[in-house]
Amino acid sequence: MIKKEQKNIRHLSLLELEQYFETIGEKKFRTKQVFEWLWQKPVQHFDAMTNISNELREKLKKDFTLPGLTIDVVQHSEDGTIKTRFKTWDGHLVEGVLIPTESRYTACVSSQIGCSLSCKFCATGYIDRKRNLLFDEIYDQVAMINQQCENKYARPDDPVGRGKKLSNIVFMGMGEPLLNYKNVLKAIERITSPDGLAMSPRRITVSTAGVAKQIKQLGDDKVKFKLALSLHAANDKKRHEIMPINDTNNIHSLVEALNYFYKQTKSEITFEYILFKDFNDSLKDADELIKIYRQVPADLINIIEYNPIDFAKFEKPDEDKVQAFIHYLEKHKVNARLRRSRGKDIDAACGQLANKN
Repeated sequence: MIKKEQKNIRHLSLLELEQYFETIGEKKFRTKQVFEWLWQKPVQHFDAMTNISNELREKLKKDFTLPGLTIDVVQHSEDGTIKTRFKTWDGHLVEGVLIPTESRYTACVSSQIGCSLSCKFCATGYIDRKRNLLFDEIYDQVAMINQQCENKYARPDDPVGRGKKLSNIVFMGMGEPLLNYKNVLKAIERITSPDGLAMSPRRITVSTAGVAKQIKQLGDDKVKFKLALSLHAANDKKRHEIMPINDTNNIHSLVEALNYFYKQTKSEITFEYILFKDFNDSLKDADELIKIYRQVPADLINIIEYNPIDFAKFEKPDEDKVQAFIHYLEKHKVNARLRRSRGKDIDAACGQLANKN
């Protein structure tokens, strides 16, 4: 149980940690030692900080908490995907996924415990939002999935047997990242920091269901990471049916926000579009999608396979229909790509994260 007077040590800046060590009469170099344990090789408890004295560890235990995520359940898919259910210090559960391909190793991470947006095709949308994840909890997901990656995919050219590191991160797990704005941006700041995981922001994509005000805020904050909009329907009527957020963030407002974002950042924009049988998979739907695509400096439309969930009525279109839809987009000079789902056998694919037992 966390005591109220204790502060999470990971919520201290490097300077604040340095000032703490000064007040207890410790040498300045202790700051770097402890900071490395907190971020570059994150540990779950103070006793794991093996290069500091027992006396100092006990002092840290007395003054601070270190409430990191722990691993609850790990599932392995036949295609190599690994889904991990993490447990927070206060007993909540949240899922993250390692998606390996021939060219990249991607972590799909969550930003909230549950979700408040109630998208009709998404398993997480049927779970009440319990709370936002803190920035260090988001960071822990990435760090622990990165460790899984290194442990599983060894590099034959490395003399000490170190493995492959994550090449990409996508905020496409549970929750709406832009409704946890400050924690998501602070987590990315730590992930990209030289004294964190030192990952390039260009290898990070934040996916949003469409919060126009916060998309513009990303522009004002001059972020360097990529942005993906979960569009999934190319007119307001259909989008309202499957994504209630469209009531307050219609397509016109999102087009305006995306153009503002690009003007401010020049960062890459992608549209995400799940194909649903007999709902948004006609050539008329494709025409409407093309019109939106041409209003925004988007680099790509990701056409996504629908992954069935227990609560939803939707079905995946036949393969011929999928290919016809993509061919029509390409014929009209749209950069479109079919994104095949991974980890479907363990409910780890797009839209399936739901903390199942």
